[in-house]
Amino acid sequence: IAGVVYNYDQEGVHMAGSGWEQCISIPLVQPDMWELLQHWDNLLEEFSLEEAWLPHRYHEQQHNCFTFALAFINRVRQSRGWEPLSKAQFTESFLLPHTREASRYLTLLQELAHRDFYIVPLPEQEQES
Repeated sequence: IAGVVYNYDQEGVHMAGSGWEQCISIPLVQPDMWELLQHWDNLLEEFSLEEAWLPHRYHEQQHNCFTFALAFINRVRQSRGWEPLSKAQFTESFLLPHTREASRYLTLLQELAHRDFYIVPLPEQEQES
């Protein structure tokens, strides 16, 4: 997926087009919500310029990148008339399912990397070749 990643740290908000290749992309908007998708970048850019995200407001435990992401998501939810998500709800609904999936994938990858294996094509794949 191509795009720009916004992140917030002790130096403020950053936008990066690279350096996030090892991250997990979590879809937050349903594909049928094309109207929201069209405005997403503008909403995120405006949100990131707010005073709340100035560098001196950063706090490692209380006001960090997680806070930035959740506050933006809740801003979008509020604009659509939806209830805001708590940290626990956001973690349980969005983060944990994807991190569990990534963990299973990485475990499988590590197992394959440390074992001898041979991939055998299925008979129909042999005929197509």
